[in-house]
Amino acid sequence: MKPFSYERAESAVGAAKMAVETPGARFLAGGTNLLDLMKLEIETPTHLIDVGRLPLAEIEATADGGLRLGAVVSNAAAAADRRVRTRYPVLAEALLSGASAQLRNKATLGGNLMQRTRCPYFYDAAKPCNKREPGAGCSALAGLNRGHAILGASDACIAVHPSDMAVALSALEATVETVTPAGEPRTLAIDEVHRLPGETPEVETDLTAGELVTAIVLPPPPSGWQEFIKVRDRASYAGALLSLARAGDRVALGGVALKPWRARKVEASLAAGAPAAEAADSELADAKGWGGNNFKITLARRVIATAMCDRGVR
Repeated sequence: MKPFSYERAESAVGAAKMAVETPGARFLAGGTNLLDLMKLEIETPTHLIDVGRLPLAEIEATADGGLRLGAVVSNAAAAADRRVRTRYPVLAEALLSGASAQLRNKATLGGNLMQRTRCPYFYDAAKPCNKREPGAGCSALAGLNRGHAILGASDACIAVHPSDMAVALSALEATVETVTPAGEPRTLAIDEVHRLPGETPEVETDLTAGELVTAIVLPPPPSGWQEFIKVRDRASYAGALLSLARAGDRVALGGVALKPWRARKVEASLAAGAPAAEAADSELADAKGWGGNNFKITLARRVIATAMCDRGVR
């Protein structure tokens, strides 16, 4: 690990301002992703801004009947909150399916949202990776790509976003509150936060330099069934080969793209009365495998169709 300086932020605005004014600065909260990347010298920040003790650790009711979850609330605390468990079970299930109990106790919601891909080539500094070094190439295209994207990918990057929580947030139509270095608050729809790779996979979000996530806001819970399905190689501490979040009539997929994938074609097809299998086919019409992950197209079709049929959609 390379040397770095450390500073504890006193306010969210101060942290954002410090981040944009200090070359090589990164935010630190739970550190469960960043510190691993620093040890491998994939991330080499020169200055860490500790935001973990900012007053952003509350879960509060909103005036419209939703919830505001502070960015430094731990994954474990959010999953255990009675209001989350009873009104947003899809989110509680997604949080509990991620990582291990020890990591959930330390990891924060903001860090979960902003974590970086787990693509093994991104983690291997000896292999070309456009996310680490733009223009270097994507080793996964012709490499081991069993867990990689089937939707929204490009020849520049076929990695997937690792957050289970973000998939549930997409189905819930959550919003993300941030503060800019100028002290201005911003609100983004969850589906506007992350970007597909295109030709610039190194640009992962639509946040500006130094912008800090301060909260995740859940609207009032939708009517209807909620569930989170995660298909993985082992029962714990494994990323999703494919996941599905359902909240009422809204559906989102994980493990298929470099961002949570809102399955709007599935939703539209089901609303028009199409069978579940036909709705799945509409979403996957443009899906593309890269050899090792071709099976994920069939897997996605079966998971979507099964999830919908299990709750009375035919």
